[in-house]
Amino acid sequence: MPDVTPEAIAAIAAEAAHLASERWRGELEIWDKSPDHPVSDVDLLVDGFLREKLTALDPDAGYLSEETTDTAARLGKSRVWVVDPIDGTRDFIRERPGWCVSVALVEDGQPIVGALEAPAREERWLASAGQGATRNGQTLRVSGRTELPGARVPFANLPKDSDLVAVAQPNSIALRIAMVAAGEADLVATLRWGHEWDVGAAALIAREAGATVTDAFGEPLTFNTHAAEAFGVLISTPAIHAAAVERLRERAEQLSVR
Repeated sequence: MPDVTPEAIAAIAAEAAHLASERWRGELEIWDKSPDHPVSDVDLLVDGFLREKLTALDPDAGYLSEETTDTAARLGKSRVWVVDPIDGTRDFIRERPGWCVSVALVEDGQPIVGALEAPAREERWLASAGQGATRNGQTLRVSGRTELPGARVPFANLPKDSDLVAVAQPNSIALRIAMVAAGEADLVATLRWGHEWDVGAAALIAREAGATVTDAFGEPLTFNTHAAEAFGVLISTPAIHAAAVERLRERAEQLSVR
């Protein structure tokens, strides 16, 4: 593999985020690429920049991105860039800070480097497999939460009878996962089919900070799959993970059927 360092990847993500931040709270071209899935011209601008720079950094790696038409070519690659040019597009176009640029380098199905660049929040998240995770250079560690009741979740509208505690919810799923890594939340769970680019970098950041990282059924996440998606994510402090899987199991089984 070329000499691809986490710092080099983070630098490219930072350049991409700078491009986006120059247009944030400015004039945008916005349309729906599918019902209730907005995209802007900045998403495409950032994607083009990342594709060029990351491919130059590791020409042998495939490329999987929310804003690039997927092809089967990446499936024959041992390494793949997994990219979301702007994760949290709704917050971006609504001039809110809950968005980031997400870049992961995946090797043999697992992320080995993950970078999130969130300039509106002045946050730079970085992880390398086996080397830990940081935010703005500070080492991250999950909370010591040991019971599911009372666990903090980034969620806007928890039911009144919930035994969980809502905390601020950025639109970006990657940033919500990163909150678990930083000990600012204890649990993030989704019960829907989701794409690898949404969670590739954040999953590694959370894992390197000590979180347990799985799909909604408690199974390991694998990347660079044919469909480039999995049913849900469930990321939490280790001691509450099994209880969360069990609580959500029946609903997950219902919703996963296509």
